[in-house]
Amino acid sequence: MFRGLNSVQLDPKGRLAIPSRYRQPLQELCANRLIFTIDTEQACLLLYPLPIWLEIEKKLTVLPSFDAQARRIQRLLIGHATEVELDAAGRLLVPPPLREYAGLEKSVALIGQGNKFEVWSEAQWKQGRETWLAEPLAEIESLPDALKNLAL
Repeated sequence: MFRGLNSVQLDPKGRLAIPSRYRQPLQELCANRLIFTIDTEQACLLLYPLPIWLEIEKKLTVLPSFDAQARRIQRLLIGHATEVELDAAGRLLVPPPLREYAGLEKSVALIGQGNKFEVWSEAQWKQGRETWLAEPLAEIESLPDALKNLAL
């Protein structure tokens, strides 16, 4: 499980250093092979260990090609999917088009989301977090069933 907020830096070549606590689990889970793709709803990237991405990709590829929303998701997620590998120093090269999409410059927020990471411009992450914290809590009736029964 990947969790927590990590502030990391992009080097001048566009490489992102993965925090050391994740390196051994990534080696065991995916032999240091990961997939970057875009988030279709927010200007951030998603970073998946390769085996987890392959399961998602299987589900995406069987969606009906004549459904406009399914094609949109396929084009965006699969079309931007880029395989990367951790180098000996624990860094990933973020492809330039993906850096541009997410507005990544020097300061980056790496957000653990269980089976994947979200990769944000640190400024955009802070702005989004403030917005989400300021939003009123949804009425219980409008929550998905899975959240209605969640106890924290």
